[in-house]
Amino acid sequence: MAHSYPLKKRLVTPHKPLLVYNARMAELGHYNTLPIIRRTDIGVFVDAGDLGDILLPRKYVTDAMQVGEQLEVFLYNDSEDRIIATTLRPRAEVGECAYLRVVSTSHYGAFLDWGLPKDLLVPFSEQQRPMQKGYSYTVYLFVDTSTQRIAASTKLENWLSSDASGYRPRQAVELLIYGKSDLGFKALINGTHLGQLYSNETFTPLHYGERINGYIKQLRADGRIDLMLQLPSHLQRDALSDAIVEHLQNNDGVSALTDKSPPDDIYQTFGVSKASYKKALGQLYKQQRITIEKHQITLL
Repeated sequence: MAHSYPLKKRLVTPHKPLLVYNARMAELGHYNTLPIIRRTDIGVFVDAGDLGDILLPRKYVTDAMQVGEQLEVFLYNDSEDRIIATTLRPRAEVGECAYLRVVSTSHYGAFLDWGLPKDLLVPFSEQQRPMQKGYSYTVYLFVDTSTQRIAASTKLENWLSSDASGYRPRQAVELLIYGKSDLGFKALINGTHLGQLYSNETFTPLHYGERINGYIKQLRADGRIDLMLQLPSHLQRDALSDAIVEHLQNNDGVSALTDKSPPDDIYQTFGVSKASYKKALGQLYKQQRITIEKHQITLL
């Protein structure tokens, strides 16, 4: 995270406006809001503090970009390993994970498409197993301290936090499926931690790179995190019942999703199994909140 420093003044020639701005230590591999200090034929230069004056190439420059204006740019290494600015938005920043495709390999390692002109390198030393062109992998982005270049790693366990104290059982989280184990699937939790989903507790096919919602099942004594895709039945049923009622209210009190509907249709709408949906319908029916007919349910 960038650190704030006191305001400083830049000395300029008398005929130019005095630039006063909140100087922040610019960070490689991140979005930075930096002041434009000059325009040239090859682009505009922004003041990146300790990183120096950084070029935003002409193809990204617009007429609205004037000296003294603050500009949000992403800083990365170009093909000659110089730090350069861009207004393009990569698929991930340093310190984040992303599911990226290998576009080429060489004696340096594997190169990933991350949305910028220069592909992202995964050195051989940071590959869990040899990466292949055309395949996609979940990687963690970091700055190599020895080269000061942005790189990536598939060895997520070496980079992500093992401190699960910020989580609690039944907490809702966002999951990214990144691997398989003998027990089921490995998932990235909110982009910061690793967790385990068990095969006998998943009710829908899962795929690498898929983002789904889930819950913390338990925090194990060894620091690992077990996950689940659904809450315990009674809590899930209450939440699902509320979702069904809201769905009916948004559709004039009627829905064609009954207890006879295909499981895929139910999952696409509510993200739950058919069995869970039928239990929630039964609960609403007993509470006399809906009627269930052959081809529709109706809100009372």
